[in-house]
Amino acid sequence: MNFQLIKNLIVIPVYINDKGPYNFILDTGVSPLLITDPSILDTVDRSLWRPIKISGLGKGEEIEAFSSNTIDVDVGASRMDNVPAAILKSDIFNLSNFLGIHVHGLIGYYFINSFKVSLNYPAHKMTFYQHEVKKKIKGFPVPMELILNKPYLQLPVMSPNLGLFNARLLMDSGASFALSLEAIERLKFPLPDSNITANLGMGISGLISGHIGRIHSLSIGKITLNDVLTNFPDYAHGAARVAITGRNGSIGAELMRRFHLTFDYRNSVVFLKPNGSLRAPFDHDMSGMEIYMIEGQPNRFFIERIEPGSPAEKIGILPGAELLELNFKAAHSLDLQSMVQLLKAGNGKNVLLKIAQEEEIIYKVLTLKKRI
Repeated sequence: MNFQLIKNLIVIPVYINDKGPYNFILDTGVSPLLITDPSILDTVDRSLWRPIKISGLGKGEEIEAFSSNTIDVDVGASRMDNVPAAILKSDIFNLSNFLGIHVHGLIGYYFINSFKVSLNYPAHKMTFYQHEVKKKIKGFPVPMELILNKPYLQLPVMSPNLGLFNARLLMDSGASFALSLEAIERLKFPLPDSNITANLGMGISGLISGHIGRIHSLSIGKITLNDVLTNFPDYAHGAARVAITGRNGSIGAELMRRFHLTFDYRNSVVFLKPNGSLRAPFDHDMSGMEIYMIEGQPNRFFIERIEPGSPAEKIGILPGAELLELNFKAAHSLDLQSMVQLLKAGNGKNVLLKIAQEEEIIYKVLTLKKRI
């Protein structure tokens, strides 16, 4: 089946209790089905829901949710009955604005564990079949350990400050970054000398703050990836997860998309076959603008925040401004993915922006800069 790929995240159509299709992110980092838009269950008997609280990476408090085992899920021709699900009381992730399409939730373990699941990122195609089916899998095998229903790999990492060490890393297809390093021997992971302060995204408990830098290399089998862009979240945000799993961090979709992947949870192995993106450079946004999209006719793009010291801040762009044109192209004619790619097109490249800011229409020349 085909999927949408937006900001490195895989979005698939899912039917819930015979209704849909709804847009769900395929996320190896979640165990129960996570429904972020509770309105899709308005017709369900809520007396069967049990109130729970969920905590996760981020600065905020625990959030209120419900759990249920009465959710039936269809993906393609497959059906899974009575799937454990967590239903958020409100959509705190705001994934729809982040991806530019209406997102209803995240699906992970209970789907991937039911089949052998292959992902072809360049072709935007997912195939899955029963474990009993005998089929040759392309690629090299990497042993995988499931901890709390989530896949972990042990991989050699070469860090500027620590040298070579063996890292326990979660494979997280629901994270758009390449690599995140949180801890070493249950202490905060040391930052490389060259780094920038950044907002690293949104977790279940709120904003994740930290730094972005680079490591020398990460190896998977006989393949070594160099100069890998790496998130370093503030340790306080993830200390509890580190204590439970002993993890050092996680691999995200910016790294995973460089391979064709086949997950075989029941045999604790993932197969990787390099694709044409393997040696693409690990680039960070070069504008300093965090952009969100409001769906509609036409789609509208706004600036959520500006990174301190970034090219956007230096030319006076403010949070709340609306992007109207980029290089004479109407913003509403672009999708969020192509806009993100344009804003990391190359160090020193100029982008002409037409924006609505403080009740004025103004033009700005934004010079992209590689900040890390």
